Amino acid sequence: MNSIMSFISALGKYDFLQSALLTATMVGVMSGLIGSFIILRGMSLMGDAISHAVLPGVALAYMFGFNILIGASVFGILAALLIGYVASHSQLKTDTSIGIIFSAFYALGFILISLAESSTNLHHILFGNILAVSDQDIMTTAVVLGLVILFVVFFYKELLISSFDATFAQTYGLKVQLLHYALMLVLTLVTVSALQTVGIILVVAMLITPAATAFLWTQKLSQLLVVAALMGVLSSVIGLYFSYTFNWASGPAIVLVAAMLFGISFVVAPRQAGGQLWQALARRRRVRV
Repeated sequence: MNSIMSFISALGKYDFLQSALLTATMVGVMSGLIGSFIILRGMSLMGDAISHAVLPGVALAYMFGFNILIGASVFGILAALLIGYVASHSQLKTDTSIGIIFSAFYALGFILISLAESSTNLHHILFGNILAVSDQDIMTTAVVLGLVILFVVFFYKELLISSFDATFAQTYGLKVQLLHYALMLVLTLVTVSALQTVGIILVVAMLITPAATAFLWTQKLSQLLVVAALMGVLSSVIGLYFSYTFNWASGPAIVLVAAMLFGISFVVAPRQAGGQLWQALARRRRVRV
């Protein structure tokens, strides 16, 4: 309890902690929103691929001094296009093309970073450091959050239809492929925004875990989006508390909290097919009757 009060007190004193809390909240919201569509479309592996494929763009941005959003977006979209091209022009399945492309991009990123003559801390790129966010990081995150919300609001119906039945959506006249690449672009932007909080390696966990947790509690897309965003915020804020209080790496702390929330939901969520706790209680009631 004392550590919680100390954390709350520190929030009122230190600007860097306030900046970290604001950034964590925004990243939690955008991760939950985009992650919901990622899991509905069965694109978890694609999310992993994009999160790793942006590394060369990040490295080039640091090397030549331009905005990392530009470099990362170019390589994220390029990876998505290459994955689609290889899968459609060969007998290989999509998961195989994903493995080839994202590992190649990831390796290229490591080589570029090793060649970069800069003081950039690779550890922070890989695992994040939310306690060191700058004003520019906050502005970038806010802009991306705005784009994510606008994207979801304006294309809600299209995303709803194509996420549950892509064939019907195409028959209905929706440009499914264009919508897919638009989602990949937004996913790339969210990935870059989350670099400072959880890093490249763990960003896929923030995209998947809060949304998966929300999926166990909801039955409508609108509910899924709200609960997923809430789970993302809870994971980020509680993870920030652990990071500050116990001097843990911010990325792993946030992801660990997200995993704990999923574990609790797996046991108690009424919609969970395994329904561990609820089924046990139901069996006990039947036995008593």
